[in-house]
Amino acid sequence: RGGKGRPVPVTGHLDTVHYPFGSFQTLVREAGGRAGGPGAIDMKGGLVIMMHALEVLAESVIAPAWTVLLNSDEETGSLHSQRAIRAEARACAARGGLGLAMEPSLPDGSLVLERLGSATFRIECEGRAAHAGRDFAQGVSAVNAIAAKILDAAKLVDLDAGTVVTIGPLEGAKATNIVADRARAWGNTRFRDAVREEAVKQGLFALATAADAPLPRTRIEYEPNRPAKPETAAVRALAEEVRAVGEALGENVGFGKSGGVSDGNLMQAEGLPTLATMGPQGGNLHRTDEYIELPSMAPRAATLAIMLARAARVP
Repeated sequence: RGGKGRPVPVTGHLDTVHYPFGSFQTLVREAGGRAGGPGAIDMKGGLVIMMHALEVLAESVIAPAWTVLLNSDEETGSLHSQRAIRAEARACAARGGLGLAMEPSLPDGSLVLERLGSATFRIECEGRAAHAGRDFAQGVSAVNAIAAKILDAAKLVDLDAGTVVTIGPLEGAKATNIVADRARAWGNTRFRDAVREEAVKQGLFALATAADAPLPRTRIEYEPNRPAKPETAAVRALAEEVRAVGEALGENVGFGKSGGVSDGNLMQAEGLPTLATMGPQGGNLHRTDEYIELPSMAPRAATLAIMLARAARVP
């Protein structure tokens, strides 16, 4: 804090999706200027770039009005940290600021101008337990019920509209000789805008039954996570400026879209024009063969420093 010009919150996350006690723990340099390791591209490489850019500016006479926000719950939805992120973004937006997030660029170095929104949900079915051999007819299988509900939820997918519904973790009976009296499934949905989010939300709630309905009964829980981040005129103008800086540094910066979400979604939802892919190039995010393109780091650090320096000169 304390600099001049447009306020610029710079965000990044310290957490990764990788198991901390697994074998994938060490950064290993590979052929062709790559390095592989947990969080190398998502997003420790971006944090290194951010630190170098700020160090360069600290050694100069340029003092941008930057704020850095680092969180440790981004991969699980920023459920605790988003209040602080939104508050800072809202304050900066009121002062004509811009937002930068250090998420990695696309594998070819392109900036992501549009991101889908995200929400999580849970389907829970209630049945009646019974011995699978002696009293099968007396049981009502919650597992059978939730299997049908999962297939119904899959019908909400509309790739042309940018709507995705996926279900991962499942929970049912504890033994094979029991008719399950309870089953649960956890899922995620992605959407292009608020209208499409409402449509998929209502589609999921339509799977529920009344609380006093005959067994099996179904309950739906829905938790918004991050709103969609559309491309706006302000975001496009910011991206064009980054592209021009990149070209001056010998970089070819393209534009793209992503179904992934980031804290940039939260920042832009508060009225702050935000670019969320100021980080380096790499690939295989969330996999044990995740990698970073080391030669892409210096140009991106320079680009970030230049963007912050320009913001400092805007009254």
